[in-house]
Amino acid sequence: MSTRLGLKYKGLVPGANCACHSPAALQLFARVEAGLSRRSVLKGIAASLTLPAVSSTAFAQTPARPILLTNAKIFDGIGGKLIEGRNVLVEGRRIKALIGSAELVTDAETIDCAGRTLMPGMIDAHWHSILAGISQATAMTADVPYVHLLAAQEAERTVLRGFTTVRDVGGPSFALKRVIDENRIAGPRIYPSGAMISQTSGHGDFRWRSELPRTPQSNLSAAELSGVAAIADGEAEVLRRVREQLMLGASQIKIMGGGGVASLYDPIDAIQYSEVEMRAAVGAAADWGTYVCVHTYTSAGIRRALDSGVQSIEHGQLADEDAVKRIADAGAWWSIQPFLADEDANVYASAEQRQYQEQIAQGTVRAIELGHKYNVKMALGTDILFNPQGTTSQGRQLVKFARWYDNVDVLRLLTSGNADLLGLSGARNPYPGKLGRIEVDAYADLIAVAGNPLEDISLIADPDKTFRLVMKDGRIYKNTLAG
Repeated sequence: MSTRLGLKYKGLVPGANCACHSPAALQLFARVEAGLSRRSVLKGIAASLTLPAVSSTAFAQTPARPILLTNAKIFDGIGGKLIEGRNVLVEGRRIKALIGSAELVTDAETIDCAGRTLMPGMIDAHWHSILAGISQATAMTADVPYVHLLAAQEAERTVLRGFTTVRDVGGPSFALKRVIDENRIAGPRIYPSGAMISQTSGHGDFRWRSELPRTPQSNLSAAELSGVAAIADGEAEVLRRVREQLMLGASQIKIMGGGGVASLYDPIDAIQYSEVEMRAAVGAAADWGTYVCVHTYTSAGIRRALDSGVQSIEHGQLADEDAVKRIADAGAWWSIQPFLADEDANVYASAEQRQYQEQIAQGTVRAIELGHKYNVKMALGTDILFNPQGTTSQGRQLVKFARWYDNVDVLRLLTSGNADLLGLSGARNPYPGKLGRIEVDAYADLIAVAGNPLEDISLIADPDKTFRLVMKDGRIYKNTLAG
């Protein structure tokens, strides 16, 4: 064919000195094709999530009438004693009133709590809605719809454990949040961070060594394509990736400021992101009225984050006394988890990861004690990650904080305390109302507990047995009170 056309037209022949068939162009076309395939996959996720088979629980319907919860002892999320002689009137999504037990309410459905304790729904301040209930291998290799369908199942189990709100600090939870908000599936209220922003070689860089080096023609990694992480180096890239997550609907931004345990290549003592890069993330978030939280374990990482304007330290178990004082002086939050290397810990394969885990476990005790000493604003979460068998321990893990706090203080932190941290989202708060409290105009997120958790906090560790009623947004997801 090229002979018949002559040399003048040889550029029209495929592969004959044609730019559109150069190696760079072919790589580009492959990336475009991958992107189109990904969009098809995401459409499949959306369609799949509308199927009734996603959840075994009949979805709670908006009550036709107000609900009056009677004969309960109330922990309101703030006070140190149970409130008696008051009934809780729920209308729509909110608590309408707390009224005397002798007052009559007409046209309301009455639920007799039979002397049980009524408390606010709990809040997990460090949760991964997409990544908690699957293994790391599944997260990196499975079809994206499969991962999201498993997350939908886990979301239902999460709300039935009494966690009516979670702060999601890494993962593509935007679609899951949407279908929960639309009452298509059962699940907690989600404050999404979107993809974890990580430098190359950072805690959010899940690439294999064989995928290096990255070039302008390189495909995105599996973790980036799925929205788990976003790799950004330099001020301009950090700004772009942060702004992308804000565009998708992030209520706060998560950046990786130090090494970790779950990732394979970054040592735990590594400081990640320069102050210039961190300030770029903080500035972009502040321009949208919200804040940045940072993953870091070490004192050096904490100091750099605070100097950059970060308002929430995630983990920090290796902090020294000076770093803890600086958290307190900055008025920042410290979101900490019960990393104790016990039977409930995340499971890691390598000896090096297990060594890091032990080091962090030893630091956890000292960190909590220092937080107490300097009156740091503490938030409690679990950070269950890549651990399908471990998600059922969510409440049990948080009970462990009773080693350092009075029972009522743990319950305050898990309700109104964690709610105050969520308020940092400011203008980006997707649920701008009162959370973690039983008071007028608060969201009607309520748990009826068989027993008094102020006396026996282990009750929240066994929700299947002790939680007789679970309500979120005024909708009842579990009610065994009649039995």
